Amino acid sequence: MSLPVRPAGSPADRRRPRDQHREIPDATVARLPVYHRVLGQLADSGVTTVSSEELAGACGVSSAKLRKDLSHLGSYGTRGVGYDVRFLAYQISRELGLTQPWGVVIVGAGNLGHALVAYRGFASRGFEIVGLLDSHPDVVGQRLGTPGREVAVCPMAELESVVATGRAHIGVIATPAEAAQGVCDRLVAAGVRSILNFAPVVLAVPEDVEVRKVDLAVELQILAFHEQRRSEEHEPRFAHPSSDAETSFDPESLGEAINA
Repeated sequence: MSLPVRPAGSPADRRRPRDQHREIPDATVARLPVYHRVLGQLADSGVTTVSSEELAGACGVSSAKLRKDLSHLGSYGTRGVGYDVRFLAYQISRELGLTQPWGVVIVGAGNLGHALVAYRGFASRGFEIVGLLDSHPDVVGQRLGTPGREVAVCPMAELESVVATGRAHIGVIATPAEAAQGVCDRLVAAGVRSILNFAPVVLAVPEDVEVRKVDLAVELQILAFHEQRRSEEHEPRFAHPSSDAETSFDPESLGEAINA
C-alpha cells in the first residue's frame, strides 16, 4: 500500500480524539505494523470492510487481542459491520508515524547494506534512503540499489553532512561489531535519535536514543532452543545406570556451538 492519506469520506465521527500522551504497550506497538501490512494487502485486493475475527486470523492473533490492541488507538469498528479497511490502515499509519516520510541513513555497504538499499518495501512504507556510507575505498563512489532508486556510497567523513542534508531521522548500522559503537556515537552526535542495529554488539547510547537490535544468530538460537524442547518431549526418557540425574539441556552451550 502506498504512503497513506486520509481516505475521503472517512467516518471521523467514530474516531476518538487522539491523545498524544497516552501510553501504548510495547507488545501492542510491535503488532501494529503487522495489522498495517495485512490491511494494506486487503485494500490492494479490493476488500473494503473486515471483521475483527477475519483480521485477527490473517494477522495470527486472537480477535480479543486484536480488539484490545486497537482500543489503545480509538474506536474504529462498527458492530455487525467490522472495520473500514482503508480508514483503519490510515489510523494505524498515523499512530506509527507513517503519514510523513522518514529519512534513513545506512552505514555499511557490504552484503547486508546492499540488500537493504535494494529492498523495495521501504519506500512503500514511508521510508526514504537518504544516505549510504562506508569506509572502504573500493566501495565508496559505487551506486547501489535498484534501477531508478540507486544510492551512491559516500565516505564516512561525510556522515554528519549526509545526516543533515538528508534530514535523516533513523540510522541503520550494518557494520562489523568492532565499528558499530563508533558509528553509533557519530550518528547520535549528528542528531539521530532512532537506530536500527544489525551489528552483533550491544550499543551504549543516551537515554533519549531508541535502539532496535536485529540479530539473526540470536533468533536462530531461540528457534533451536524450542526445536530441542519439542524433540525432548517426543523422546522416551531412560535413566542412565551410572547417573543419579538426567542430563539437562544447556541453552548457553547450544549458543556457543552455533557461534563456533
